[in-house]
Amino acid sequence: MRLMKIDPRALKDNPDRLRQTKSTPQADALLLATIKAVGIVQPPVVSPEADGGNGYIIHAGHRRVKQAIAAGLDEIDVLVDEVANDNGAMRSMVTNIAFEPMNPVDQWRAIERLVALGWTEEAIGVALALPVRQIRKLRLLANVLPAMLDHIAKGDMPNEQQLRTIAAASPDEQREVWKAHKPKKGDPQVSWWSLANGLSRKQMYARDASFGDDLAQAYGIQWVEDLFAPADQDSRYTTDVEAFLGAQQEWMTAHLPKRGVITEANAWGEPTLPLRAERVHGKPGKSDRTAMYLDREGKVQTVHFRMPEPKKAKDKVVDDGDDAIVARPRPPVTGKGIDMIGDLRTDALHEALARAPISDDALMALLVISLAGRNITIQSGASDDIYGFARMDRHAARLVGDDGKLFYDMETLRIAARSALIDVLSARQNRSASGIVARIAGDAIGADNFLPNMGTEDFLSCLSRQALEASCKDTPVLPRPRVKDTRAALVAHFAEERFVHPAALFAPDAAELAAWLSSNEPDEDQEADRSRDTGDGEHDEGAFREAAE
Repeated sequence: MRLMKIDPRALKDNPDRLRQTKSTPQADALLLATIKAVGIVQPPVVSPEADGGNGYIIHAGHRRVKQAIAAGLDEIDVLVDEVANDNGAMRSMVTNIAFEPMNPVDQWRAIERLVALGWTEEAIGVALALPVRQIRKLRLLANVLPAMLDHIAKGDMPNEQQLRTIAAASPDEQREVWKAHKPKKGDPQVSWWSLANGLSRKQMYARDASFGDDLAQAYGIQWVEDLFAPADQDSRYTTDVEAFLGAQQEWMTAHLPKRGVITEANAWGEPTLPLRAERVHGKPGKSDRTAMYLDREGKVQTVHFRMPEPKKAKDKVVDDGDDAIVARPRPPVTGKGIDMIGDLRTDALHEALARAPISDDALMALLVISLAGRNITIQSGASDDIYGFARMDRHAARLVGDDGKLFYDMETLRIAARSALIDVLSARQNRSASGIVARIAGDAIGADNFLPNMGTEDFLSCLSRQALEASCKDTPVLPRPRVKDTRAALVAHFAEERFVHPAALFAPDAAELAAWLSSNEPDEDQEADRSRDTGDGEHDEGAFREAAE
């Protein structure tokens, strides 16, 4: 047998080769990447053609030759052997039967050897066409008990999460758990889940901590670095769960807002709010309260809620025996849903006031109608709004110079006007509500486009059966016999689309708008008095314009 160089394109396939099944694209890609990185490690075996030709027949290494051609190699090393009587059939069969893929433990040892020679994990991954994550997973075996390594070498390997748990434990801890969970004689497999579960310790990560180094030191927390975690995140952790949660609890106590409460999570991970409290799903209002709690991962979470207003006493219904008392049907949207709509409308209105294009004429009109809001009172020329004078003073101060004179440019005026409208207009169902003028303003500036997707479990659970089934219109969802099944189907459908319930749109209905307009029409006597006081309307308007100019 001799070694020679030859063009791989000159080699001919052996028609009697043992492996006729095509290899997978992944295996071919791996071999191609290896050849490009380090070349052909083991030369293919060839022999001269039996009929006296000048060519060579491949006996072992068909895939290597094929991928060498794909890699663009002009020459490769081959081992030339004499022609056998069976055309190499026995050698091919013995080679394929004897060949065994490298087990994970041997792969790890080979990787560690390359690392010791100066190879980086990224370079090894390129050479072997393996993800860097797989390289790092194999390197976890360095922290595994030798007895476990012997079993893993047989082909029974834990998954990555189980391997991380095992590698994070000390050798003594691994030894004790291995004694309890090692396979019985004749059993080829280990219950890696049970073994990892016996070694698992809750890890609380520094990236989830709200407290700083001062509380960490006060509670004696020692951070441990996870060397195999991604490099772009804080991978420090501690297994001292009690100290971590204690520091988080103290941080919440120190940073709890006024009238806020600290609560706990229930079995589903949701905060336990006070009795009759309603969770606020949009931006909180001034009267809303804050609740802080720790979730299942130990993170500090914050939610907002509001307490219901005291209910007015209801008149008792007396049944005289002649008429049956008929229960009132459930409204299309529950009170909780109306509150959610108020929150979402207010958020959308404020976002539109901040971002939507608004002409100067429209901005002036909005300022005028905002004065008609239910949360604004004007008495003897003095304004008394529920937001207090401080905010409006701040907006006004933008337009006044140091000498007390109005001093502004149009851009500053627009910003001040928008900011004032955001502070004044509210569609919430509480004392801050502006009433119908907030809806008129939202409709005028296209605030409907800023409403979020309402096709969620939280909102759809506030709809009656009829309203829920009406929401199926123009969708492929068909109403189900059970309301919760219909709701679940809608939630799944609207996960990819935006759904806004008609009741949440800003435009007021015709009857509501007509009632509001009619209630604000001045009577004839008021108009006559106004005309006598101001004189002719056209003359007065002209005088006003002249004075303005």
